[in-house]
Amino acid sequence: MVRIRLRRMGAKKRAFYRIVVADGRSPRDGRFIETIGTYNPALAADKAVELRQERAAHWLQVGAQPSEGVTQLLRNANLIDKSGKPIPFVKPAESAVAAN
Repeated sequence: MVRIRLRRMGAKKRAFYRIVVADGRSPRDGRFIETIGTYNPALAADKAVELRQERAAHWLQVGAQPSEGVTQLLRNANLIDKSGKPIPFVKPAESAVAAN
């Protein structure tokens, strides 16, 4: 099973995390398929997460399962709903054109 999870990076007691897509059998900091973002808990809440939303939405659509921590980050980015189901991603430029 493919998972979307956090990969620990950084120095001792100064951790930040990469949001990666990996095989569920790979170790936490081991082999991964793709990096789709970063999460730095030391920064302010609005700057803590950088996420390539189109890639995250793609992996959710093809069946990747997010870990508990990533589920919260994706929920804040409006990519999954409260029940854990993926919400279809619409690029901001497309939504502005559709509104006109």
